[in-house]
Amino acid sequence: MARATWLLAATSILGVSLSLWLYRENRSLRAELTDRHAPQAAPADAAPPGTAAHPDPMSRASRSAAPVTRAPAPPVLPDPPQESRMDRRARRTDEFAAMFGRLDGETDDDYKARILPLLTTGLAIPRLRAEEQRKIAEEKAHVSPEQSARLDKAFDKVYSDVLDYTNKAITDGQLSPYERNVSGWLEYAGGLGGILTEANGQIGKILEPSQARTMYDAGFEWGEYLGVKAPWEQLRPPPARK
Repeated sequence: MARATWLLAATSILGVSLSLWLYRENRSLRAELTDRHAPQAAPADAAPPGTAAHPDPMSRASRSAAPVTRAPAPPVLPDPPQESRMDRRARRTDEFAAMFGRLDGETDDDYKARILPLLTTGLAIPRLRAEEQRKIAEEKAHVSPEQSARLDKAFDKVYSDVLDYTNKAITDGQLSPYERNVSGWLEYAGGLGGILTEANGQIGKILEPSQARTMYDAGFEWGEYLGVKAPWEQLRPPPARK
Protein backbone atom coordinates (compact mmCIF):
# COMPACT_ATOMS: atom_id res chain seq x y z
CA MET A 1 0.00 0.00 0.00
CA ALA A 2 2.82 2.44 0.85
CA ARG A 3 4.43 1.86 -2.52
CA ALA A 4 1.20 2.48 -4.41
CA THR A 5 0.55 5.62 -2.38
CA TRP A 6 3.78 7.25 -3.43
CA LEU A 7 3.42 6.05 -7.01
CA LEU A 8 0.12 7.89 -7.33
CA ALA A 9 1.77 11.13 -6.30
CA ALA A 10 4.86 10.63 -8.44
CA THR A 11 3.02 9.63 -11.60
CA SER A 12 0.55 12.48 -11.57
CA ILE A 13 1.62 16.10 -11.86
CA LEU A 14 5.23 15.43 -10.82
CA GLY A 15 5.58 12.80 -13.50
CA VAL A 16 4.76 15.25 -16.29
CA SER A 17 6.25 18.52 -15.11
CA LEU A 18 9.52 17.12 -13.73
CA SER A 19 10.13 14.98 -16.78
CA LEU A 20 10.09 18.15 -18.89
CA TRP A 21 12.39 19.85 -16.41
CA LEU A 22 14.85 16.91 -16.43
CA TYR A 23 14.77 16.82 -20.22
CA ARG A 24 15.85 20.46 -20.36
CA GLU A 25 18.53 19.78 -17.72
CA ASN A 26 19.87 16.80 -19.67
CA ARG A 27 20.00 18.82 -22.87
CA SER A 28 22.00 21.53 -21.07
CA LEU A 29 24.48 18.99 -19.69
CA ARG A 30 24.92 17.43 -23.12
CA ALA A 31 25.75 20.83 -24.58
CA GLU A 32 28.25 21.44 -21.76
CA LEU A 33 30.00 18.10 -22.37
CA THR A 34 30.14 18.81 -26.10
CA ASP A 35 31.85 22.15 -25.47
CA ARG A 36 34.39 20.52 -23.15
CA HIS A 37 35.30 17.78 -25.65
CA ALA A 38 35.31 20.00 -28.76
CA PRO A 39 38.61 19.68 -30.69
CA GLN A 40 41.02 22.50 -30.05
CA ALA A 41 41.75 24.82 -32.96
CA ALA A 42 45.21 24.58 -34.46
CA PRO A 43 47.62 27.27 -33.17
CA ALA A 44 47.78 30.35 -35.31
CA ASP A 45 51.53 29.97 -35.79
CA ALA A 46 51.30 26.35 -36.94
CA ALA A 47 52.30 26.16 -40.57
CA PRO A 48 52.51 23.29 -43.04
CA PRO A 49 55.81 22.18 -44.54
CA GLY A 50 57.15 24.58 -47.05
CA THR A 51 56.31 27.71 -45.03
CA ALA A 52 58.40 29.82 -42.68
CA ALA A 53 58.06 27.26 -39.89
CA HIS A 54 59.25 24.42 -42.18
CA PRO A 55 61.54 25.90 -44.81
CA ASP A 56 61.61 24.31 -48.20
CA PRO A 57 65.20 24.18 -49.49
CA MET A 58 63.93 24.48 -53.09
CA SER A 59 62.44 27.92 -52.46
CA ARG A 60 65.16 29.68 -50.44
CA ALA A 61 65.99 31.98 -53.28
CA SER A 62 62.42 33.16 -53.72
CA ARG A 63 62.03 33.74 -49.97
CA SER A 64 65.19 35.84 -49.84
CA ALA A 65 63.73 38.05 -52.53
CA ALA A 66 60.24 38.34 -50.99
CA PRO A 67 60.09 37.82 -47.19
CA VAL A 68 56.94 36.24 -45.86
CA THR A 69 54.76 38.36 -43.56
CA ARG A 70 53.04 36.36 -40.79
CA ALA A 71 49.39 37.21 -40.07
CA PRO A 72 48.69 38.42 -36.54
CA ALA A 73 47.21 35.87 -34.12
CA PRO A 74 43.43 36.17 -33.63
CA PRO A 75 42.25 37.57 -30.28
CA VAL A 76 41.62 35.02 -27.56
CA LEU A 77 38.27 35.30 -25.81
CA PRO A 78 38.12 34.66 -22.05
CA ASP A 79 36.56 31.40 -20.91
CA PRO A 80 32.85 31.73 -20.08
CA PRO A 81 32.07 31.69 -16.34
CA GLN A 82 31.33 28.24 -14.98
CA GLU A 83 27.79 27.69 -13.64
CA SER A 84 27.66 25.85 -10.34
CA ARG A 85 25.09 23.16 -9.61
CA MET A 86 23.25 25.47 -7.23
CA ASP A 87 23.21 28.27 -9.83
CA ARG A 88 21.84 25.85 -12.40
CA ARG A 89 19.16 24.67 -9.99
CA ALA A 90 18.04 28.23 -9.32
CA ARG A 91 17.95 28.96 -13.03
CA ARG A 92 15.87 25.83 -13.69
CA THR A 93 13.41 26.95 -11.02
CA ASP A 94 12.96 30.26 -12.84
CA GLU A 95 12.54 28.46 -16.17
CA PHE A 96 9.94 26.11 -14.67
CA ALA A 97 8.01 29.07 -13.26
CA ALA A 98 8.12 30.81 -16.64
CA MET A 99 6.77 27.70 -18.37
CA PHE A 100 4.05 26.58 -15.94
CA GLY A 101 3.30 29.78 -14.05
CA ARG A 102 0.73 32.39 -15.03
CA LEU A 103 2.14 35.01 -17.38
CA ASP A 104 1.44 38.71 -16.89
CA GLY A 105 -2.13 39.46 -17.97
CA GLU A 106 -2.77 35.83 -18.97
CA THR A 107 -6.38 34.70 -18.59
CA ASP A 108 -7.55 31.21 -17.67
CA ASP A 109 -8.35 30.46 -21.31
CA ASP A 110 -4.97 31.78 -22.46
CA TYR A 111 -3.17 29.64 -19.89
CA LYS A 112 -5.06 26.49 -20.88
CA ALA A 113 -4.43 27.12 -24.57
CA ARG A 114 -0.70 27.32 -23.83
CA ILE A 115 -0.33 24.43 -21.36
CA LEU A 116 -2.98 21.84 -22.32
CA PRO A 117 -1.31 20.70 -25.56
CA LEU A 118 1.94 20.13 -23.68
CA LEU A 119 0.19 18.25 -20.86
CA THR A 120 -1.92 16.11 -23.18
CA THR A 121 1.08 15.20 -25.32
CA GLY A 122 3.15 14.27 -22.28
CA LEU A 123 0.40 11.98 -20.94
CA ALA A 124 -0.58 10.34 -24.23
CA ILE A 125 1.95 7.49 -24.26
CA PRO A 126 1.79 6.74 -20.49
CA ARG A 127 -2.00 6.53 -20.73
CA LEU A 128 -1.85 4.10 -23.66
CA ARG A 129 0.62 1.93 -21.77
CA ALA A 130 -1.53 2.01 -18.62
CA GLU A 131 -4.60 0.87 -20.57
CA GLU A 132 -2.66 -1.94 -22.20
CA GLN A 133 -1.22 -3.09 -18.86
CA ARG A 134 -4.67 -3.08 -17.27
CA LYS A 135 -6.11 -5.10 -20.16
CA ILE A 136 -3.38 -7.72 -19.86
CA ALA A 137 -3.68 -7.90 -16.06
CA GLU A 138 -7.47 -8.21 -16.18
CA GLU A 139 -7.23 -11.02 -18.72
CA LYS A 140 -4.83 -12.92 -16.47
CA ALA A 141 -7.13 -12.37 -13.47
CA HIS A 142 -10.25 -13.31 -15.48
CA VAL A 143 -11.93 -9.98 -14.71
CA SER A 144 -15.33 -9.91 -16.38
CA PRO A 145 -16.52 -7.02 -18.58
CA GLU A 146 -19.12 -6.24 -15.92
CA GLN A 147 -16.46 -5.97 -13.22
CA SER A 148 -14.31 -3.77 -15.45
CA ALA A 149 -17.25 -1.43 -16.10
CA ARG A 150 -17.98 -1.20 -12.37
CA LEU A 151 -14.35 -0.27 -11.75
CA ASP A 152 -14.54 2.54 -14.30
CA LYS A 153 -17.68 3.89 -12.63
CA ALA A 154 -16.01 3.79 -9.20
CA PHE A 155 -12.99 5.64 -10.60
CA ASP A 156 -15.18 8.58 -11.66
CA LYS A 157 -15.55 9.57 -8.00
CA VAL A 158 -11.86 8.97 -7.36
CA TYR A 159 -10.92 11.35 -10.17
CA SER A 160 -13.39 13.95 -8.91
CA ASP A 161 -11.89 13.77 -5.41
CA VAL A 162 -8.35 14.06 -6.79
CA LEU A 163 -9.19 17.11 -8.90
CA ASP A 164 -10.98 18.87 -6.02
CA TYR A 165 -8.08 18.15 -3.68
CA THR A 166 -5.46 19.29 -6.21
CA ASN A 167 -7.33 22.46 -7.15
CA LYS A 168 -7.49 23.45 -3.49
CA ALA A 169 -3.77 22.79 -3.09
CA ILE A 170 -3.05 25.02 -6.10
CA THR A 171 -5.31 27.80 -4.86
CA ASP A 172 -3.79 27.68 -1.36
CA GLY A 173 -0.26 27.78 -2.75
CA GLN A 174 0.63 24.32 -1.46
CA LEU A 175 1.41 23.38 -5.06
CA SER A 176 3.09 26.33 -6.73
CA PRO A 177 5.11 26.54 -9.95
CA TYR A 178 6.97 29.55 -8.57
CA GLU A 179 8.96 27.92 -5.75
CA ARG A 180 10.47 24.64 -4.54
CA ASN A 181 8.01 23.80 -1.77
CA VAL A 182 9.20 20.30 -0.84
CA SER A 183 7.16 20.12 2.37
CA GLY A 184 4.06 21.17 0.44
CA TRP A 185 4.58 18.44 -2.15
CA LEU A 186 5.02 15.80 0.54
CA GLU A 187 1.91 16.97 2.37
CA TYR A 188 -0.02 16.88 -0.90
CA ALA A 189 1.23 13.36 -1.61
CA GLY A 190 0.06 12.24 1.81
CA GLY A 191 -3.45 13.48 1.04
CA LEU A 192 -3.41 11.57 -2.23
CA GLY A 193 -2.56 8.48 -0.22
CA GLY A 194 -5.82 8.79 1.68
CA ILE A 195 -7.76 9.07 -1.58
CA LEU A 196 -5.99 6.01 -2.94
CA THR A 197 -6.85 4.07 0.21
CA GLU A 198 -10.53 4.75 -0.44
CA ALA A 199 -10.07 3.74 -4.08
CA ASN A 200 -8.52 0.44 -3.05
CA GLY A 201 -11.51 -0.16 -0.80
CA GLN A 202 -13.84 0.29 -3.78
CA ILE A 203 -11.68 -2.03 -5.89
CA GLY A 204 -11.85 -4.65 -3.14
CA LYS A 205 -15.65 -4.58 -3.30
CA ILE A 206 -15.60 -5.36 -7.02
CA LEU A 207 -12.71 -7.77 -7.48
CA GLU A 208 -12.16 -11.03 -5.66
CA PRO A 209 -9.02 -11.10 -3.50
CA SER A 210 -7.52 -13.71 -5.82
CA GLN A 211 -8.18 -11.48 -8.82
CA ALA A 212 -6.56 -8.46 -7.17
CA ARG A 213 -3.56 -10.57 -6.21
CA THR A 214 -3.20 -11.96 -9.73
CA MET A 215 -3.19 -8.47 -11.20
CA TYR A 216 -0.59 -7.35 -8.68
CA ASP A 217 1.62 -10.37 -9.37
CA ALA A 218 1.39 -9.56 -13.08
CA GLY A 219 3.10 -6.23 -12.33
CA PHE A 220 0.01 -4.03 -12.46
CA GLU A 221 -0.36 -1.14 -10.00
CA TRP A 222 -3.65 0.70 -9.49
CA GLY A 223 -1.76 3.71 -8.15
CA GLU A 224 0.16 4.09 -11.39
CA TYR A 225 -2.97 3.61 -13.47
CA LEU A 226 -5.04 6.19 -11.59
CA GLY A 227 -2.14 8.63 -11.58
CA VAL A 228 -1.88 8.88 -15.36
CA LYS A 229 -5.56 8.35 -16.17
CA ALA A 230 -6.85 11.17 -13.96
CA PRO A 231 -8.16 14.09 -16.09
CA TRP A 232 -5.42 16.53 -15.16
CA GLU A 233 -6.45 18.70 -18.10
CA GLN A 234 -9.41 19.87 -16.01
CA LEU A 235 -7.26 21.45 -13.29
CA ARG A 236 -7.63 25.18 -12.70
CA PRO A 237 -4.70 27.38 -13.71
CA PRO A 238 -2.43 28.59 -10.88
CA PRO A 239 -2.84 32.11 -9.54
CA ALA A 240 -0.55 34.89 -10.73
CA ARG A 241 2.80 35.33 -9.01
CA LYS A 242 2.52 37.59 -5.97
